[in-house]
Amino acid sequence: MSEILVVVSKVKKLVKEQGLRTGEGFVEALSKKVEEMVKNAVEKVKSEGKKKTLGAEDLM
Repeated sequence: MSEILVVVSKVKKLVKEQGLRTGEGFVEALSKKVEEMVKNAVEKVKSEGKKKTLGAEDLM
């Protein structure tokens, strides 16, 4: 298992507030999605070569 990149307690609280529970593997899968999003944003910024700071616009 890789490093968890999300705050587990916050994710579980958010889900619980919606009347649901987090199943086995949910947090790990969510963390993997976050990692993929960050890596994609990094690649986008690097390929453009214009800046050194990731912004919200780089998630699109």
